[in-house]
Amino acid sequence: MIRKPAVAGVFYEIDPDSLRKQIEWCFQHHLGPGSIPQIGDKRNIKGVIAPHAGYIYSGPVAAHSYYEIAEDGFPETFIILCPNHTGMGSGISTMNQGSWETPLGLVDIDSEFADLMVENAGIIDVNPAAHIKEHSAEVQLPFLQYLNPDFQFVPVTMWMQDLETAIEIGDSIQKTASKLGRDVVVIASTDFTHYQPQNIAEAQDMQVIDAIKAMDEKLMMNRVKQLNVSMCGYGPVAATMVATKKMGATNCEVKKYATSGDTTGDKSSVVAYASAVFR
Repeated sequence: MIRKPAVAGVFYEIDPDSLRKQIEWCFQHHLGPGSIPQIGDKRNIKGVIAPHAGYIYSGPVAAHSYYEIAEDGFPETFIILCPNHTGMGSGISTMNQGSWETPLGLVDIDSEFADLMVENAGIIDVNPAAHIKEHSAEVQLPFLQYLNPDFQFVPVTMWMQDLETAIEIGDSIQKTASKLGRDVVVIASTDFTHYQPQNIAEAQDMQVIDAIKAMDEKLMMNRVKQLNVSMCGYGPVAATMVATKKMGATNCEVKKYATSGDTTGDKSSVVAYASAVFR
């Protein structure tokens, strides 16, 4: 089973050479880290937050998380947690076999990890339909492939994003990684406030981000609800916080916050993005 790209040529370049240049542009952009990273071998990172809009809008912000991953060193497996924008599939859906294709090649699913993760969390279903048109996991892969093609991954879409569900998913990731002895990094794919003036978006997002920096998933969920923040992947972020803390993370560093207005110049109605690293 090969899952074909759904948003190549829309969210990012479809030509391999153009895509590599676009990713380099993201790293070198003034809103990005400013340079292309080197691959390290420290392996302290347990998880990151990365946005999932078109690269011209959110790519430089996403590049901060991928810069940190590269400098820290690649794990064996990435677990990509993302929202379900399409409504397809079940409440929590993964894929447990096959490969995903991007213009930079194929990435294999870690079938052993996916199968045991499903076994450890009864709430997760194997349902490829949820992933066929979903962009929020797909857009993470070219960054990883550009840096180092030697990895596997497990995609999980979350239509259900309540705290109890996030805790169960986070627990299952940690239990699975521990039982298999698998070195993993969890990627929470999310954008923050959607379609608000920049000053409003930033004010409310900073309250959510403060809760993330405190590594308090319950507080984050409460602030998203109380402030009515249109953050599409709060469940994936909460699950990532649970998993990474159980895997030993004690610190969250927010690397960058910016909006579509910072790239387009139109700050009257923006979508906001952030990158963060859990160590």
